Amino acid sequence: MDDAELARTLVTEAARIAVSMRVEGISAQQKTSTADLVTAADRAAEARIQELLRIGRPGDGLTGEEGASWASRTGRRWVADPIDGTYNFVSGLVTWCSAVALEEAGRVPAAAVHVPGARETWVAAGGRVELNGAEVGPLEDRCLSECSVATYLDATNVRDPLALAVVLAVVGAAATLRVSGSGTCDLADVAAGRLGLWIQEDCADWDWLPGRALVEGVGGRAEVVEHAGRRWHVAGPPRAVGEALDVVRRS
Repeated sequence: MDDAELARTLVTEAARIAVSMRVEGISAQQKTSTADLVTAADRAAEARIQELLRIGRPGDGLTGEEGASWASRTGRRWVADPIDGTYNFVSGLVTWCSAVALEEAGRVPAAAVHVPGARETWVAAGGRVELNGAEVGPLEDRCLSECSVATYLDATNVRDPLALAVVLAVVGAAATLRVSGSGTCDLADVAAGRLGLWIQEDCADWDWLPGRALVEGVGGRAEVVEHAGRRWHVAGPPRAVGEALDVVRRS
C-alpha cells in the first residue's frame, strides 16, 4: 500500500469508527475550554490510526491530536486529527472530518481528509489532488475582494483585541465571512473553490498540514507568517493570499 492509499485508509477507518460511536451515543469532556471537546470516539478513532500505522509504517513517527506520539526512525512523521470539529460532531452537525498528513523535511508528500457528512474523501499525493477518485484543480486565481474568508472564532479569540483586529481587517478587504467550526473542512472547501480564503492564528500541525496539502495540490498558496507574536496561517488562491498577507502585516 503506497502512502496515498494508506492515508485514505487511515481517514476512512477513523471516520467509520466515529460515525458508529456517535450513532450509539457519546458524551464529551472539556479540554481547554467549553468549545474544545474530546470524546471516546476521538480516542478510539486515533487508536485505530495508531494500529494501522504500526502495521503499515512502523518506522514513521506519529503526532495525534489526542496524544498519540512516537518518534520517527525514517525522518517521516504522520500527523492525525481523528475528528476535526469535535464540537460540531457532538452537536450533531455534519461539518467535521478525519484528517491525516505525512510530513517529511518540511514537505507534505501525502495527505487525506474524509468528510462523512458530505460523502467526500480527499487525497493529495504526487502533486495532484483527488476527490472521490476524480482529479481536482487547478484552483482559479482570484483577488481578495472576490473571496469569502473562512476562519475559526470562539470566546477566546473574540476577546483578544489583536487577533480579532487582524481577522476583521482581512474580512473587511474580502466579500464575506464564513465560520464552520472545522478548519480542515474549510481548507477542503478552499481547494474545491467553494470558499475563497482561510486564515487562522497559531494552528497545530494536525489542523494545518492536511488542508495545506489539498490547497497546494490544486495550485493554491499556503503560507505561515509571524506577526505581533502570533503565527498566521493563510491559504487560498495565490493573489488573494498575497493580498491577505499584506493586510495582516499592516494590521
